[in-house]
Amino acid sequence: MPQPNNAPSPRPAPDFNALLRANLEQVFNERDANKRIAAIQQLFSAEPTMYEPEGVVTGQAAISDVAGALLEQFGPDFSFVAQGVAVGHHGMAYLRWHAGPKEGPVVVTGADVAEVVDGKIVRLWVLLDPPAQ
Repeated sequence: MPQPNNAPSPRPAPDFNALLRANLEQVFNERDANKRIAAIQQLFSAEPTMYEPEGVVTGQAAISDVAGALLEQFGPDFSFVAQGVAVGHHGMAYLRWHAGPKEGPVVVTGADVAEVVDGKIVRLWVLLDPPAQ
């Protein structure tokens, strides 16, 4: 006689595309610090970690500060634009992007890779492509 399967049913996969696009638009393109931190509180875990080429930052406020500093550094017309659809499975996802002035040339390209737990980003790696030769 077969035994009943008491294993918990798997959780539905998060919408990786919506999550990573929201991160790009509502965090890294948001110039209003209050709106940016509100978005981070919705999209990230309570104590997220972000890995970028210059270092590692921990906490929602620190991630907001990094995003704000980037926008300030590159000026009011600078923005990040998603390329394609974010893909992922088993709690890991990535989204390719490019950035630069809205009407100008692309300044940098890269990808965000996120570890997602319970629908929130717990760790985010910002990977930059090498400059074009």
